[in-house]
Amino acid sequence: MRKTFLPAIIWIMKEAMFYEKLDEKKVKCFLCAHHCVIKEGKRGICAVRENIGGILYSLVYGKVIAKNIDPIEKKPLFHFLPASSSFSIAAVGCNFHCAQCQNFEIAQYPKEHAHDIPGELMTPETVVDAAVKNECASISYTYTEPTIFFEFAFDCARLAHEKGIKNVFVSNGYTDPEATKTIAPYLDGNNIDLKGNADFYRDICGAKLDPVKDTILLMKELGVWVEVTTLVIPDHNDSEKDLREIAEFIKSVDPSIPWHVTQFYPTYKLADKPRTPVKTLRRAREIGLETGLKYVYEGNVPGEGGENTYCPDCKGLLVSRFGFRIGEDRTRNGDCPKCGRKIEGVWQ
Repeated sequence: MRKTFLPAIIWIMKEAMFYEKLDEKKVKCFLCAHHCVIKEGKRGICAVRENIGGILYSLVYGKVIAKNIDPIEKKPLFHFLPASSSFSIAAVGCNFHCAQCQNFEIAQYPKEHAHDIPGELMTPETVVDAAVKNECASISYTYTEPTIFFEFAFDCARLAHEKGIKNVFVSNGYTDPEATKTIAPYLDGNNIDLKGNADFYRDICGAKLDPVKDTILLMKELGVWVEVTTLVIPDHNDSEKDLREIAEFIKSVDPSIPWHVTQFYPTYKLADKPRTPVKTLRRAREIGLETGLKYVYEGNVPGEGGENTYCPDCKGLLVSRFGFRIGEDRTRNGDCPKCGRKIEGVWQ
């Protein structure tokens, strides 16, 4: 009897992009703004890039720890193909150590289990095929930081574009400029966290503020649609001064960048903090609009009224939302039906 062999997916330990070799078999990684110098046998801050014999390898290429079909509004992206589905994937690991991490089980996993890199084996072809099969308009690299699985995301993104599928990052914005320039031709949307001031980044995230601002500016300059999210945490980044500084920076890049001010809920190392009061989010939205931002949204509080899109000129309701669901979309391919204003974004 003839045997039938099904093709197997073999895990590849992929040589990393964006690094240089140093003396004594050390390497310096330039994928993100940490610029880790890594000794032989050690890993970078992300814990998923390892120096083996003087060569830097990605340990998560093709290892997908989470995959789902999500509404694009969940990213959150409100001005990017509204009501469409996005095939969403992640690998374990992160280059931040955020105390408020909402996906810490997978984002911080390698730091707790140094030699265990879990994940379902997938290829760029199987990822893109899944997006096509499920009629997804985009692929989102999300849940953890997509920069740390850059090589896999890059290969998926190039193939997706060949198939007419768009690509989305949900990112902390710590990507090095050269990596940003490399992915930008294949990246259509990016929701970037702008978490707080410089002290917040140092104390809560283990990072610096300026590289995040630089990435927001560069992504915008390179033609990627950008939206910004701030998770508003009581007693950490909820002061009027902090919120106004964030709003003013976004305006300085482009006042049409949507800003999502989102409710925090107790988790991980900040489990002792309360949920963000709705009135705090309401004030944050007011600050954004007072500063001159055109689109400001309240997140994680469905039904409170801060999720809808209004025309900046005539103030007419354009898109009504409840959580991740679209109630009504009155835009005409991105135009206001009442006054004709072009609404910034990526539309059907």
